[in-house]
This record gives sequence, C-alpha cells and structure tokens, in this order.
Amino acid sequence: MTGRFRVTVAVDGRQMLRGWWQDESVARGKFTGWVGEHGDRPRTLVTLIDEESGTTLTQWPDTA
Repeated sequence: MTGRFRVTVAVDGRQMLRGWWQDESVARGKFTGWVGEHGDRPRTLVTLIDEESGTTLTQWPDTA
C-alpha cells in the first residue's frame, strides 16, 4: 500500500481490482472511472475508503 485512499472493485464479493492513491481527488476520479468501466457487471460493488480513518467515503451502488 502506498496511498491513503483505496478504491476497490468486487464482483460477487470477490475483489477484482484495487488501487491506492495519496490524493483524494485522484482516487475519486479513479472511483468514477471504475464505476463506468465495471458498473454494468451484475453484483458489482465499487468502494472508496480512507485508509487512515477506516471510513468508507462512497460506494456504488449506494446500497450493497
């Protein structure tokens, strides 16, 4: 891990992609991009987490 903000794509509960970024705005951009790239897959969950606080900042879809 090299960054504070982690974006993860999971399908059927299995983690498929993840990445860490130090800058929140970059991580939010990646989150949006990954929703666009992978959001049409059934049972997909994309999350953005602040690793420092352990807080989920946003997820797609809004309800898991």
